[in-house]
Amino acid sequence: QVQLVAFGGGLVQAGGPLKLSCVASGRTCSMDTMGWFRQAPGKEREFVAAIRWRVGSTYYADSVTGRFTISRDNAKDMVYLQMNSLKSDDTAVYYCAASRLPATPNRQLAYDYWGQGIQVIVSS
Repeated sequence: QVQLVAFGGGLVQAGGPLKLSCVASGRTCSMDTMGWFRQAPGKEREFVAAIRWRVGSTYYADSVTGRFTISRDNAKDMVYLQMNSLKSDDTAVYYCAASRLPATPNRQLAYDYWGQGIQVIVSS
């Protein structure tokens, strides 16, 4: 089992930065891919970014490419999402997730563990 706790959400002005963090505990050695997803009001949850835990390969949704950066610190069992140039469309509840097996990065069903959602509000 892996437990995930996300933090770092909040209120930010459009154009500003915000960094989300997610700490993993438990059998973290079994993780293959960690991802961030988000769900905006009235919309379905969508893929944001993912990173392969061991090799560090990264994947991004088109909507955040060039603005968001996912990274990880294996020693600390943490994954980060640096969000820059935030837009009102980025307002959502953000979730971190982890998979035990190599996952298609943007496929939600491939992820076995989910953290609690954290709110990000971008004010215009």
